[in-house]
Amino acid sequence: MGIATVERTPCADAAEESQMTAHETWELLLRAWQEIDVPQGWRAEIHGEEIVVVPPPSGSHGLIASDIQWELRKLAPEGGTAVQNLGVQIPAVGRLYIPDLVFAMRKDIPLDSTPIAAADLLLVVEITSRGNVEEDRDAKRRAYASGEVPLYLLIDSWDKAGPTVTLFSDPGSGDYASARREPFGTPVQLPKPFEVDLETFEFPVHPGVAKRR
Repeated sequence: MGIATVERTPCADAAEESQMTAHETWELLLRAWQEIDVPQGWRAEIHGEEIVVVPPPSGSHGLIASDIQWELRKLAPEGGTAVQNLGVQIPAVGRLYIPDLVFAMRKDIPLDSTPIAAADLLLVVEITSRGNVEEDRDAKRRAYASGEVPLYLLIDSWDKAGPTVTLFSDPGSGDYASARREPFGTPVQLPKPFEVDLETFEFPVHPGVAKRR
């Protein structure tokens, strides 16, 4: 997803801010995030000490998210569900993202505006946007690993070699130890608790982007 604007949240003056603990700073940012009003379809995220406003995704972006959501709901473990537009907090690295899709057990999903803890997720899905591919490829990958999300599925429509799907697993020490990369059209094997093949042949490709052969 692309980033449109960045706001420095005026949580406190400089003297007060310097005396705040990391936990207090995070709680202040979290309250500001919960109160922020963004246009319909836009998303607000926390990146460090900034609140970032993210524009709505493209049509192809939304189609891929819907395809994955439908497949996961059909094939996923009992008691779990795939959800879009859910806040995911990772206080240890000062991040709060709204991924394109997450999978979690229904009992773990907050019913109010409280963001879910990253460690409560079973899978997170991000779909790259042209203007922000490095955020999804690197910064978010490391943040989700730090938050102990067991599986990170990266849908990279803008891979220079052709659109790809990469499944990162085995989080530890701020990154994932394992990665399996496949071109669009190749099923992606999801391990436990899913143990299913995720079909990718219907994922749309942006005009001007060549598929791998």
